[in-house]
Amino acid sequence: METLIATVDNWVPEAVVHYTAYVHATPGQLIVASGILLLAWFINTLMRGPLRGILKRILYRRRKESFYRILFRRVDNLGRPIRYLIITLLLRRAVEIFVVTDVLDTLFYTSYWFFFFWFVYEAIKFVLYTTLSAKIRKQRRARTELYNLFLNITRVFIAFILVLLILSHLGVNLTALITSLGIGGAIIGLSAKDTLTNFFDSIRLVSEDAFRQGDWIRTSEVEGIVTEMGLTSTKIRTFDNALVTIPNSVLANGYVMNWTRRMVGRRIKFHINLKFSNNIREIEHVIYEIHEMLHSHPDIVNVNKLRYLKRLKKTAEDGLFNIEDKYGVRRTLLVYLDEIGEYSMRILVYAFSISVDWEEWLRVKQDVIKRILKIIDESELELAVPRREILLEHEAPKPDSDRDTF
Repeated sequence: METLIATVDNWVPEAVVHYTAYVHATPGQLIVASGILLLAWFINTLMRGPLRGILKRILYRRRKESFYRILFRRVDNLGRPIRYLIITLLLRRAVEIFVVTDVLDTLFYTSYWFFFFWFVYEAIKFVLYTTLSAKIRKQRRARTELYNLFLNITRVFIAFILVLLILSHLGVNLTALITSLGIGGAIIGLSAKDTLTNFFDSIRLVSEDAFRQGDWIRTSEVEGIVTEMGLTSTKIRTFDNALVTIPNSVLANGYVMNWTRRMVGRRIKFHINLKFSNNIREIEHVIYEIHEMLHSHPDIVNVNKLRYLKRLKKTAEDGLFNIEDKYGVRRTLLVYLDEIGEYSMRILVYAFSISVDWEEWLRVKQDVIKRILKIIDESELELAVPRREILLEHEAPKPDSDRDTF
């Protein structure tokens, strides 16, 4: 660099050198610095424009392959830190022509490592997304919360390494620093006890597989969809569209009801109230018809419809646990005269829809109720409708009081 500046100074006429003395720089320094800045601008424009466009066109032609499709979407995220790193390197060359200080040296050193680790982080995200896409393509349920947890830990680890590199560059004795962390770490640990507890509880939640991102859960205080599992907290989107952040220690030490973890069967349960005046034989006939209707209903679970479930064929596991309880399969179908109340007889209808989707379950439940009403309408039975009768008692006129007769 110094040779290039000296060559330019020798080539520039003396008259020009006289004018550049006012800015305390030689013509060679100004010309070389301007050339470096122009080169940085050109590389930035090239990488943001033509080079990026060519690369995206090449990747777009091969978008049918999962690897290239994800790379097409992430090319800007991967290219941005590389572009910034090159520009920072050239900018340092231009600045050091005029001034060199420890502050600038530390600033550029930090920038180099920051952009480098930024690229490493984006590369790790690309690898994780590619792996996740491969799992989904093979129709396997991927645990996205594991990927997010790994990314969060990676972020913290990269930040820790970056801080150590900066301290080392500043001349801090890392050995003495680590040794002093024995006492300082205990103080920090006590002050950050809750944070550490939440961190380890997040690992426990992931290992126990109590819920995953996208699951519908209910706790003692909130109910909704899990949107994100972080290092110290979990975010839940409630059904009224509010975002609730709960510390992982609360979830790990309380009950969590998971409505998503069911493979087949969402419960349909209600009672039919009948008048006492109905014929018992007609009641038995209606119960039989309702049972047969549910058994033959295409969207209601029964034993025959579960024969082809692959997970239920794992009979080797029967000795360890109940297969249906593990995978969330319910097939109970009950229709019985359940209660004799004060004013009516009640038939219990208890069944499960095949789908666990809420809207589909509502459609099936509505269809079942309509069919039952049709069965009762075609029979001699009558539904019992609660009513209240008020009897007014008319008070008889009081007789005249006895009169003394003389």
